[in-house]
Amino acid sequence: MWNPVIGLEIHVQLNTKSKIFSPASTNFGSEQNTQACAIDLGMPGVLPKLNEEAVKMAIKFGLAIGAKISDESIFARKNYFYPDLPKGYQISQYEIPIVSGGSIDITVKDNIKKINITRAHLEEDAGKSIHDLFEQESAIDLNRAGTPLIEIVSEPEMHSADEAVQYLKSIHSLVRYLGISDGNMQEGSFRCDANISLMKKDSKVLGTRAEIKNINSFKFVENAINYEIKRQTNRLDNNEEIVQETRLYDPSKNETRSMRSKEEANDYRYFPDPDLLPVKIDSKLIDDIKNNMPELRKDKKERFLSKYGLSQYNADILVSDRELSEYYESVVNHDGIDKKIAANWIITEVLAYANKSNTQVKSFPVSPSDLSELLLNICSETISNKQGKDIFSRMWNNGEKANDIIKKEGLQQISNTSELNKTVDNVIKNNYKSVEEYQSGKEKLFGFFVGQVMKETGGKANPKIVNELLREKLKK
Repeated sequence: MWNPVIGLEIHVQLNTKSKIFSPASTNFGSEQNTQACAIDLGMPGVLPKLNEEAVKMAIKFGLAIGAKISDESIFARKNYFYPDLPKGYQISQYEIPIVSGGSIDITVKDNIKKINITRAHLEEDAGKSIHDLFEQESAIDLNRAGTPLIEIVSEPEMHSADEAVQYLKSIHSLVRYLGISDGNMQEGSFRCDANISLMKKDSKVLGTRAEIKNINSFKFVENAINYEIKRQTNRLDNNEEIVQETRLYDPSKNETRSMRSKEEANDYRYFPDPDLLPVKIDSKLIDDIKNNMPELRKDKKERFLSKYGLSQYNADILVSDRELSEYYESVVNHDGIDKKIAANWIITEVLAYANKSNTQVKSFPVSPSDLSELLLNICSETISNKQGKDIFSRMWNNGEKANDIIKKEGLQQISNTSELNKTVDNVIKNNYKSVEEYQSGKEKLFGFFVGQVMKETGGKANPKIVNELLREKLKK
């Protein structure tokens, strides 16, 4: 009876070295209230100065989504009073944002769906209220105040939590590929507000929406949206009113709860900031940024498919993260490494260890050159794939090198056909009764012969060559 309608407002912290209107540092993790200067605090007599790098990053994002870049945009004051907003207003963009339009493609049930973007505008971040540091009191940390953001506002074109998460992940991947944000959700560099309403099927009238603020993980976004859809459905089914409001998601209870009534734009009394001139952007700057754009995910996937012959599945995983794709290319940039074997190894082994230890690509204890060394030994059949897995475990956990382990443990495979011929002949000669049984139809005995050869060689025989020799010699 009810169709969900979802729009997301994504707040992306830009990784500039200084803040959007002041020279204060944006480094994360410093002692509270040590990175907010007089401009961030709105002290009398100070004047903001726009960070040009933040403008360039916003333009880069706009170009990547096929948006219109405004040749002139204006900063406005968004007035509201909250303890972590020392000036009593936030400098943002309202009527003329720097980026308008554009779209992102998501995959829903193997189908491509376009999600249109309304706008992406620059603004400053607020400080942070901390409610669990002191009993009965809240603390304020203003280090984050003035950090540059782009707020990316989608059209209300998503109709399930799954679609919303796919869209959020696509934006997250894009800003990381562009290098404009680290996208660290735990540190608050990437967070979103979800606007959710329900409308009757076949109706064109949107329902009353609730906004869920500051959700900072993909799982929490999914859970919050699903909870809110269920909450609104229950109210509408019972002929109860949906109130337009701002709500918070509580992950410990997996529920949303009311925070305040939802403000409209006129509640914020937007007006142009008198201390900031309009931003004029010439076509040369846009062309310069366009000509220096990094390779984006879609283009990289196509290249991985054609250049390395990867499957769609493997290519999708490897290009899902810019650092992971660069790790893969660094690994295969060595003669003698099979590109498909390298992809399978990274996806099945490397990522398994990384997920288990919650390790990011940049912190992998096994470098691309170290993994290349191991894979060269596997591809040349110096060691077996199984031996490679045991060696990789030691490399990841102990920092050892593949060649050192192979040499120390004497793990080189025996691939000399003449040498293995003699061993295979001895095994057949010493097990003639089993040979007769195998040749009479008991084909399961083949594994027995392989095992005997491996036993004779201390597990060092190349299994591929052993199999070929045995099949030839055991023919009737």
